[in-house]
Amino acid sequence: MKGSLILLLWLCSLGAQAAADTLRIKQLQRCGDLFDDNQQQWCLRAEGLGADVPKVWLGGVRLPTADIERQGDRLTLKLAKQAQRSAPLWLESGSSTSNPVWLTRQRSHVVAARPDEVAKNMDGLTTYVDLVSLLIEEKHEGLGEARRIADKYGAQVVGAIPPLNVYQLRLPVADLVQRDAMILRMGSELSVDAVVVEESAPERGEEGSGRDARAIDQADEWAANRFMDALYFYQRRIGASHLPVHPVRVGVVEREVDFDAPAFSQYRGGCEQGQTCLYARDGDRATSHGSHVAGILAAQGEGFLPGLGKHSPGFEVIVERNSDAGITANIAASVNLVEDGVRVLNWSWGIHRVGARDVNGDEVDSLVRSGLAMSGYEELLEEFFLWLRKEHPDVMVVNSAGNGASWSGTDEYRLPSSFISEQLLVVGGHQRSDKATAVEAPEYVRKRHSSNVDMRVDVSAAACIRPAAAAAAHCGTSYATPLVTATVATMLSINPALTPEQVRMLLRRSALTLGTEQDFEAMDAEDLTAPILPSERGGRLNHPDLGRSARLDMQRALDLAVQSRERVR
Repeated sequence: MKGSLILLLWLCSLGAQAAADTLRIKQLQRCGDLFDDNQQQWCLRAEGLGADVPKVWLGGVRLPTADIERQGDRLTLKLAKQAQRSAPLWLESGSSTSNPVWLTRQRSHVVAARPDEVAKNMDGLTTYVDLVSLLIEEKHEGLGEARRIADKYGAQVVGAIPPLNVYQLRLPVADLVQRDAMILRMGSELSVDAVVVEESAPERGEEGSGRDARAIDQADEWAANRFMDALYFYQRRIGASHLPVHPVRVGVVEREVDFDAPAFSQYRGGCEQGQTCLYARDGDRATSHGSHVAGILAAQGEGFLPGLGKHSPGFEVIVERNSDAGITANIAASVNLVEDGVRVLNWSWGIHRVGARDVNGDEVDSLVRSGLAMSGYEELLEEFFLWLRKEHPDVMVVNSAGNGASWSGTDEYRLPSSFISEQLLVVGGHQRSDKATAVEAPEYVRKRHSSNVDMRVDVSAAACIRPAAAAAAHCGTSYATPLVTATVATMLSINPALTPEQVRMLLRRSALTLGTEQDFEAMDAEDLTAPILPSERGGRLNHPDLGRSARLDMQRALDLAVQSRERVR
């Protein structure tokens, strides 16, 4: 009887804990007048709120209750100019503390279309009817010129990415014929460099493994990139060398993370210095794309950055997508993150042009956009990288090569990986082979059959994961990319003076190899990455790895970062 009572009390306590752990921030977006310099208004939606208005913390400072309005599960926050700052925000309600999200004081925000504001175009893709963005020539004052054009055509300025001179307009149109006619007229304005049209398309889910998905061992896949060796090296070498290490802020352009998953359940409220911190909106699926991508970086017990141990300087991982306004929102989020001090951006996304062909000559059918949309995106991305080079030359963008079995290096096929920039690092995917051989052997892995290829890919990494929360494996270059992002962030924590060009050099100089030996210009562009050059092997013309594809070696990359730091001490 006594034992049954104890069991009942224990179960009740577990139920109380579960009930107390339901406070979640699901959405946080700018609302109201986006161009009001004196007051910012933020709209927040939460689950698990109690009866009273919750406490709202911004960077450890509680917002006055008078600045918070509640309507059911929604809160409106009004921040006066002196209260505006970029910092994590979280809620407290009773004994519950929510997941922290990142609130930015920066000015780049765009609006997503509602379901009744989209239509199907001639390519069968969903496109925005009355929302477009204008890229204004840099010699013009952007907002003033955007408002002049809006007044001329009866439109309204509703969003902006000011550092890029991009302004979003809501057009007075009812269908795509009217929209396209107005786009032609606006595009002919002398001050308009490009008109960006937003599209979406059905996206294929995370890929199967190509063999039995349940048989994949994540640790075995990551061994190809010496994941555990890198953690052990960092813990041992940093502690022994007494090298000072520096905190690094990482931006992940994704929608959300499921904080109900055990790997993320510890991320609540504020975060202490020296820890890995994760800021994100809460999602409902532990198997979501954002949960997987962020998990490789920051999942407790699985992710790379928390595994660095007591010598870690602390990493802030900010998962942010601005709004659901597609590629334009991705760029708005990226601009805000960079202005908020992010050194590494993880872009596990990309798009193909309609009609793009894979290496077998078949049409790519996933993540495609029309020529009209692609031309606008291309101009937008070009402006972003020009701004990055001019204003933030120390920032790196790590981008997935894509999973269309196509080419990454031409804008006729893929964006943004086709851009040539020292600050853009492109990642392909490989998979563990069936051969029993040493990790260092090129045959230890095989080329991931769906990974995009060619000389524009800088390095490859393991494409298949099977997190604890997943019943089966998921594969794709989206999951290879955060392995490289984690490596780059850790290299920068060791030596923050490394430039993007030096980071790329160290990654490829330290790389393991993949595939059989072949000429530099392989038949049918079958190189997974740009082949390793003599200069990347210390000028040794007879090195056995020359001409092979570069496979990420996390341990060796960190070792070279340490050596680069020690040389300047």
